[in-house]
Amino acid sequence: MTDFLSSKERSERMARIKGSNTRPEMALRKVLHRLGMRYRLHGSGLPGRPDLVFPRYKTVIFVHGCFWHRHFNCNIATTPKSNTAFWVEKFEKNVARDNRVTALLNAAGWRVFVVWECELGSARKAQATGERIAELIREKKGP
Repeated sequence: MTDFLSSKERSERMARIKGSNTRPEMALRKVLHRLGMRYRLHGSGLPGRPDLVFPRYKTVIFVHGCFWHRHFNCNIATTPKSNTAFWVEKFEKNVARDNRVTALLNAAGWRVFVVWECELGSARKAQATGERIAELIREKKGP
């Protein structure tokens, strides 16, 4: 199946995909802030630039899109029908990078949590996920 968009239109559409301050990320941030959790955004000094950094607890959170980061057994993590080889290679690189970044952060003494886009799909889901994450973060206070 060929792409129904021109190369220029496809480029414009792909350029609109944000890497930070996404809707799922904003939903989680709102819930955690309401629960009294204070954090830094997009830790530029850390591997992978985590979405949320809790220096007090030496904990980071990545909010991953199910499609881009290949959430296992998730309906959102589909593989496009056209140019499949390109997409499979891209997804494999994304997953390998995620694993490498997690290993680097763990080796540096950081706890890493990954929250998936589908876990934040509705306000009720976001609230439940935020409460669970806040409890896990507070469970073990960092140094």
